[in-house]
Formats: sequence, C-alpha cells, structure tokens
Amino acid sequence: MNKEEYFINQFSNKKIIGDDGAFIDGFVYSMDAFFENVHFKKEWMNLKQIAYKSMIVNISDAIVMNAKPIYALLSVAIPKTYSEKDLIDLSKGFKKAAKEFGIEIIGGDTISNEKLDISVTIISKTSNPIYRNGVKKGNLLCYTGTLGLSKADLEKLLKNKEISKKSKFIKPVLNPDFFYEISPYITASMDISDGLFFELERLSKASKIGFEFFYDIDDEIGTSGEEYEILFSFNEKNLEKIKKIALKHKIKLNLFAKAVKGKYRTDCKNHHF
Repeated sequence: MNKEEYFINQFSNKKIIGDDGAFIDGFVYSMDAFFENVHFKKEWMNLKQIAYKSMIVNISDAIVMNAKPIYALLSVAIPKTYSEKDLIDLSKGFKKAAKEFGIEIIGGDTISNEKLDISVTIISKTSNPIYRNGVKKGNLLCYTGTLGLSKADLEKLLKNKEISKKSKFIKPVLNPDFFYEISPYITASMDISDGLFFELERLSKASKIGFEFFYDIDDEIGTSGEEYEILFSFNEKNLEKIKKIALKHKIKLNLFAKAVKGKYRTDCKNHHF
C-alpha cells in the first residue's frame, strides 16, 4: 500500500489536493518537510546546506506549477545541543535561498527537539497555473538535464564516501527562467523529486494517459530521486520553440516519450533516502 497516497485520499478536496502545490485565488501554497535521518544525515551536509536545500526543494514545486515564490513560513525543530553559531549557520542557509529567489521569510514556528526537523511553506503567485492533469494524447514528454547523478551520490554517502560539494544531492539546481519562458507552450509539468518513473506514474494517473517510450531508459536513471529536473509535456507543434528557449538558457532537453491511450505504472522500487 502507498501510505502517502492512501492518507491524501482521506481528504475530499480533490480539485485542490494532488499537485505539487494548491492553487487558490491566484496563489499557490506548497509545503515540504525536511527531516533529519529521513531526508538527510547531519554527517552529509553542513547546517547552511541543509537549510538551503530544505527551501530549494519546495521552491522547485512552485516553479513547476508556473508560480513565482513570494513568501515563506518556516517551522524548525532545533536540537537542544545547538550553539548560537549553529543557529546562525542555519539561518544563513534559509536567507541564501530566499535572496536567490526573491522570497521574504514572514514567520513560522520553532520548537526544541532531539534532532533537526524543518518544514517550509512557500506562498507563490501565478495567473496561469500548470497542473499534472494536462497531458493530452499525442503530446511529447521531455525532461531537462542529466538524471542518475543524485542516486549515484546518495549511494556513495550511504557507504560513508565523500561527494562533491557541487553535487545536486546537496545543492539542487533549479531553472526558473527557462521554465517560465516555456510555460505558454506546455500542457503539464512536475519536478523529478522521487525519480522519473515514479513521476510518470503520477502524471499518468492524473491525466489518465499512457506513455510510449522512444528508447529504453536505464533503471539507474529512471529511479534516481532528488534530481529536481523538470518533467513536462507539450504539443509537438511547439517543439522548435521550446528547443530555441532551451538553447538560450543552456538547458539540455531529453525527448523520450509520447502520450498514448492507456496507463503507465512502474515496477521499480522507490530510491531516495
């Protein structure tokens, strides 16, 4: 049983719940948890990196709904052992992400805890939200960048090996300018947080559509979580426009499937820490 999906299904507001964020009256509300020993180990990242990533993964959700983040609320459970320096380092990470994306941190809550747990709520604005349910038969499917690196780095970390400080597992790279420019030409989108295959299953369920792959995708690529690349669908007539915008922003495009009648499910096991 998918407990996350089962729990979400207990709530009746299906028109709002189910995408990366909830769109209400021109605003998108999204929230992500980033908990120690669930999403990260303190041995893997410093406090500034942890706080920064906790913001970035939520900002990513807003971007793929074609929304521009404006406010953030932080809920932070802080270990009793943390020093003033630790708190300063933590705050630097939040402020760095907020500054990069023009976000104002407007409040939240703090409590004492045995480990570091963070919840971030992002409030974003959009006049044209993009959902998961917009994939149409005949649409092309594409993802940005290169997949597989986050999974490889996570496997190194689990073996107590070092990885680059520039690793996407530590510092996800978002491409908001590219996405906002292609947004008029796409029909559905989401970020790749749990792995390409699992995101495709969500797209399939939301849009009631299947996918015909143009080539085989290796499991190491298809199940690599925490990539935060963009997965999107579009009408084939807009392909050249999207390619031109990608070239302008130096974004690698991977055209890999077409939407067809049916449904898609993956038998792969979820793979992210």
